[in-house]
Amino acid sequence: MSSGDELSWEATCHVRETCLCVRVQRAARALARYFDDALRPVGLTHGQFSLLVALNQTEPPIMSEVSTALAMDRTTLTANLKPLQRRGLVEIAPDPKDRRARLLSLTEAGRSVLASAVPVWTKLHGAIERELADAQVLRAELNVLSGMRRPGVVVPAGEPVPDPAPDLP
Repeated sequence: MSSGDELSWEATCHVRETCLCVRVQRAARALARYFDDALRPVGLTHGQFSLLVALNQTEPPIMSEVSTALAMDRTTLTANLKPLQRRGLVEIAPDPKDRRARLLSLTEAGRSVLASAVPVWTKLHGAIERELADAQVLRAELNVLSGMRRPGVVVPAGEPVPDPAPDLP
């Protein structure tokens, strides 16, 4: 690396102090640990709980709807469904309207586990919300981030990303 390519310490500090992605990831990991610990007695992780909640519908959703709702690709969704299916909490069946699609539904055991997990979630979620200045604003802002495609200029695949802040120290 030539000296012209080196990143200044000031620029490194700026990224560390302001990077939204790092802060959201750190917060997500901390929240995941809190919920994993709280849900452990009912035999679920936070991810499994979220998946069971997504499946708790009046009509079984198709896999693509659930993957979209959870911002998860189908391969990851399938991998996350397998342990729940092995435990008898979830059923996967072909959609009679479209044999290529898969319907996802909770079993009675899945509904029971979910029902026992909701009070645990409610208690911890309430405690976390009480620590926040404004949970509604945070939810709204996270929804904005979740709905974003890419801020600013769309860069075609394979092209370098333009420097959004060329004047950083």
